[in-house]
Amino acid sequence: MAYVQKLFDSNFMEYASYVIKDRAIPNIEDGFKPVQRRILHSLFEMDDGKFHKVANVVGHCMKYHPHGDASIYSALVVLANKDLFIEKQGNFGNIYTGDPASAARYIECRLLPLAKKVLYFPEITDYDDSYDGRNREPLIFPAKIPVVLIQGTEGIAVGMSTRILPHNFVEVLEALKAALKGEKMTLYPDFPTGGIIDVADYQDGMGKVLVRAKLDTSDPKRIVVRELPFGTTSDTLIASVENAARKGKLKIGSISDYTAENVEIEIKLARGVHTQEVLDALYAFTDCETSISVNSLVIIDNKPVLVPISKIIEFHAGFIIKVLKAELKIEEGRLRDKIHARTLERIFIEERIYKRIEDKKTQSGVMKAVHTGLEPFQDEIRREVTDEDVERLLKIPIRRISLYDIEKARRELQELDARLKEVRANLKDLTGYALGFLDRLIEDHGSVYPRLSTIKSFEKVDVREAAQRDLDLRYDPDTGYLGYGIKTGKVMFQVSPYDRVLVIRKNGSYSVIDVPERLFVDKGMLCCVLAEKERLAKLVFTVLYVDKATRYAYIKRCRIEQYILNKGYTLIPEDALGIKLTTQKEKVGVQVSYKPKPRMKILEETFPLEDFVVKGVKAGGVRLAAKEVRSAKFVRQSTGGNGKSGLQSKKAASKKRTGSKD
Repeated sequence: MAYVQKLFDSNFMEYASYVIKDRAIPNIEDGFKPVQRRILHSLFEMDDGKFHKVANVVGHCMKYHPHGDASIYSALVVLANKDLFIEKQGNFGNIYTGDPASAARYIECRLLPLAKKVLYFPEITDYDDSYDGRNREPLIFPAKIPVVLIQGTEGIAVGMSTRILPHNFVEVLEALKAALKGEKMTLYPDFPTGGIIDVADYQDGMGKVLVRAKLDTSDPKRIVVRELPFGTTSDTLIASVENAARKGKLKIGSISDYTAENVEIEIKLARGVHTQEVLDALYAFTDCETSISVNSLVIIDNKPVLVPISKIIEFHAGFIIKVLKAELKIEEGRLRDKIHARTLERIFIEERIYKRIEDKKTQSGVMKAVHTGLEPFQDEIRREVTDEDVERLLKIPIRRISLYDIEKARRELQELDARLKEVRANLKDLTGYALGFLDRLIEDHGSVYPRLSTIKSFEKVDVREAAQRDLDLRYDPDTGYLGYGIKTGKVMFQVSPYDRVLVIRKNGSYSVIDVPERLFVDKGMLCCVLAEKERLAKLVFTVLYVDKATRYAYIKRCRIEQYILNKGYTLIPEDALGIKLTTQKEKVGVQVSYKPKPRMKILEETFPLEDFVVKGVKAGGVRLAAKEVRSAKFVRQSTGGNGKSGLQSKKAASKKRTGSKD
């Protein structure tokens, strides 16, 4: 058993690590998942400037991807619809309606110039064997921009997930420039479907955002959806509106979808209903408003790490310096090699060193003659002349020597020298060079990526406030059932499905519950009120009860302001009975009849409610009198000409009752 457990743990960890690193979570350096990286690598290899059938790209990518072609096709469609690195031709689906793309054999794609500018540089790219060992694939592209922030990403792995929202291309590059300068800039999402965003709780990519559809409300009898919240389509939004209408949460006449290249969903309102009356309901009960939680998880050094958006920008500020330095170093080496080769060629031809080999009959003699001829010009050459250099000179054809243009060669050398100086200057000021590179990207491609989403602060609509109170809440004392789904009994008030009610039963127990469709509460329910905080804060509950042992009457006045939903509470002690309750406050008294006994003169008294202090719900009641009670009830008080209650006893009028606690 221990062996099996160990085997299971080991295999599970290997599987989990594979899914996290090689399938679901993107790498922070280039922002791609492995399948996306393999697709772009295939397009780089196939690139000839023309469109390629997606089916051919998928087939080529199968050399690198150890899974099925369906996953490659779907990943390519998603990547192409980002409109960042892949140019599309044909039907790649519709992000507004959710319509799928055509089959891979009918659509075509090719790389956009931006992909080559920011991703492609094989000399500094690390490669590894593909899954079958027959090919080499890139481990990470040397990306010069934070692709993971521009494109956004979603992925579910074993025990973890990632969701990074897309951001505006220009804003991301501006934030990267600010980081290079040591400044800070706050980034907010930008969605391809547009919409309105509330970023108050974005928390640097670790919180959530509220997203709303952009609604045209200029017509009082019609609402037109012009932009969709991110993550929804016209079909899902229409379905949510129809579902809310069926449940009676909003009233519409009809809904039509005219979405094609732009979003246009027309909602015609019912007779007697106007635009402003249904806006809150649309936001509360439909996909016109959604909440998107964000979880910025990426792979750093082969480990999944939660990283705020600002830290990703800081990472790429250092990474772009590293990549550009490596590129400049390689270019510097190439320029030095070119200058060396062109200098040798110029001296070889201008000084007619090739004449020295005419009388040589051996290979070694030829090589020595050329070396000897180049020795006087060592200061110009600047580098040791190798046998490989001589071999290259000896391969120059006679035609080229005869047509050699000295002035053209000198100009070319001057251009190479100038470029070498420029490269070395850039190496000394890598930050300035990086800023210039980003400025050129913004200038060349920024106009293609305008901000589509509007950032605006708005309050999330409370569904309880937006819901229509059009359900009759009934109570049937004969059956003891309460709810909006019963047809018998008395209508207490109108409610919505999101309301809560406070129910007080005859035995003194009470609880706050969601409005039920049909629920047995008690055949002797005393009170049922809407459990709204403002309403409960104003209500004073006056309770009459009798102690079982002494038969003395007690009164308790309290407010019920705090509660836990569906939890049971009690207003009176366990050894009490005969509860009566009222929520009236003015001109109400308690009329108590006592059990007759010898020498008892007063058999009935009335106590005004205002004589008793309102206490906490957990406090005990106040004893009315040390006499056995025969009956007690609430009565209306009449006011005499002297301003005092006509039913008020002398004892009750003399002082306020404080009594003893139960």
